[in-house]
Amino acid sequence: MVNWRSVYLSKQDTASGALAAVNSGERVYVHMGVAAPQALLTALCEHAPRLSGVEVLHCITIGNAPYTDEKFEASFRHNALFVSANTRRAVQAGRADFIPIFLHEIEGLFTSGALPIDHALIQCAPPDRHGYMSLGPGVDISLTAARQARRLVVQVNPRMPRTCGDSTLHVAEASVIVEAEHELPEFLQGEMTDAHREIGRHVAALVPDRATLQVGVGGIPEAVLAALHGHRDLGVHTEMFSDGLIPLIESGVVTNAHKTLHPHKVVTSFAMGTRALYDYIDDNPVFEFLPNAYTNDPYVIGQNERMVAVNAALEVDLSGQVCSDSIGPVPYSGIGGQVDFIRGAARSQGGVPVIALPATAKGGKLSRIVPVLKPGAGVVTSRGDVHWVVTEFGAAYLHGRNLRQRAEALTGIAHPDFREELARAAATQFRLG
Repeated sequence: MVNWRSVYLSKQDTASGALAAVNSGERVYVHMGVAAPQALLTALCEHAPRLSGVEVLHCITIGNAPYTDEKFEASFRHNALFVSANTRRAVQAGRADFIPIFLHEIEGLFTSGALPIDHALIQCAPPDRHGYMSLGPGVDISLTAARQARRLVVQVNPRMPRTCGDSTLHVAEASVIVEAEHELPEFLQGEMTDAHREIGRHVAALVPDRATLQVGVGGIPEAVLAALHGHRDLGVHTEMFSDGLIPLIESGVVTNAHKTLHPHKVVTSFAMGTRALYDYIDDNPVFEFLPNAYTNDPYVIGQNERMVAVNAALEVDLSGQVCSDSIGPVPYSGIGGQVDFIRGAARSQGGVPVIALPATAKGGKLSRIVPVLKPGAGVVTSRGDVHWVVTEFGAAYLHGRNLRQRAEALTGIAHPDFREELARAAATQFRLG
């Protein structure tokens, strides 16, 4: 478009004006991750007195989620595709809902019309000289949501980094443009414990040189990355990452040189971390941000040889069933991309699918290796999908092993305080003599 600047100016409005078009009973999609447009969310809540039954849909956001406040219960109802910390209380209290779904299948809900979107609230970097606005650290499911929405509201924020890949919208695609500058929220990892470091060491021992990694965020992924500095020529194909990846790139451990799919690129969908991370990915051609429908497709993942996928769990039972999204029947997080990458790594030549978790919870009072899952617990990854389970006490290989062998292997990597109890349970359940 030759005169995109005039189009940009013609579409500008205030945040309050842009959200005045939202009506009761409509569905509003919110850009996920650290890219949630806070100015638009504040304006949406200012319209609460005239609204009822507005569904606010997103996967995970970092920062404020004011629409989940009790005082807005009559106006908004959040529908979570993944339960994040800022919406967990509302979901658990019944003021919000949860959709269990594989991450790579979410965009199909938008394109098929199963979840039609009335308004997409998206945050972008300012347009380049061609009129393209970057979704920055959050391509994820949001690019597809933006293009499928009946109405696209873009908050333009100069603090957003510009990222490479399939990561842009043209100003012509926006229905309304709101300029609002604020810093992106930082996602802090928390303390890396001794247990995390031991888990990282055990996982690193399973990673061959020239492997392609899926890494997430949190204490265990950061510990795994920290344990990989002796490796060579690693690549990355992941749904998300954080600051811990930067030292591996800078030190030459991650080169992406031997990837069998998208060589020389870190393939990802979104990033969450500190300002240093946002600055590092800004206009950095090493990173290729692509939609989750692609990055998380098990068929695509499996085309990476030596694919190592590391995913977390809340508890694992003695048969190998993995609960990652609930505590009993109570939603805690979501399915996310765990099964996508576990299955993708299993398809990969030389692939290594890993479930990693600390052996205990509640300060050592509870074992995360359990005889049976809690009543009502969601099985995110089936025992047929599980290959490696890793705790700070070692690594257990389950694939192709019978129930008795699985129980013995998992008991061996449980905390020593619980092994006798687990052995007794296994003897009863699986007739171990």
